[in-house]
Amino acid sequence: MPKAIFLNFGNAQMDRARRYSIFAVACFLTMVFQGCAFLRPSAHNRGVVYSGPKARVVVADFAVMAPKAGPDIGLGLREMFLTALTASNHFIITRQVGSQKVKSPPEDLTISVVVADFEPQVSGGSAGTGGGGGVNSGALGGLLGATLNKAHIALDIRVTDAVTSEIVAAGKVQGQATDISGAVMAGSSSSWALGSNLFAYANTPMEKAIRISIFEAVRYITGSIPEKYNKY
Repeated sequence: MPKAIFLNFGNAQMDRARRYSIFAVACFLTMVFQGCAFLRPSAHNRGVVYSGPKARVVVADFAVMAPKAGPDIGLGLREMFLTALTASNHFIITRQVGSQKVKSPPEDLTISVVVADFEPQVSGGSAGTGGGGGVNSGALGGLLGATLNKAHIALDIRVTDAVTSEIVAAGKVQGQATDISGAVMAGSSSSWALGSNLFAYANTPMEKAIRISIFEAVRYITGSIPEKYNKY
């Protein structure tokens, strides 16, 4: 009789452990599926053409704060950004050449971008293409090179109401890469020509990082602007 009780108690423990295991697996799968849903491409990155109302914006000159980038880099990034904004079909862009705005209908929003970080190659080299010596040499370099040769760019974005100066949206987007493969190099964003002064980064991880950052900047802005501005 005691043995039977012990066996029943042991079976109860096994059943409880089994239920806990099933519950843990269910929680894990839920998190995985939710993650997949979060990462599921939006209409913007699936290449679906937007045809709804647009917002009228002006894009200020890019401010460059990154030590490894100068005004010429800012000009090139702004050119690509304007191309990407236009391609999104979400905006009517008021023309602005340098600091002088060309006569056109008034804009509702001002988009300002700061190049906060611009790192073509963390471990050194020229224009993100890799360099000799350092950690890239030998077997150790072969193991660590991909990690340390990560190109990186960060953009601080601010969207303000052109009339009230109220901040409508503010955030940071980033792009980083260790190779030149992937959808961003072959999809619709690959049709955006590299801006002037950025040709040195063609076919390098930095080109990919730049394209990712521009793509994310446009996606962030289109998703952050209140609907009331989309009226044209």
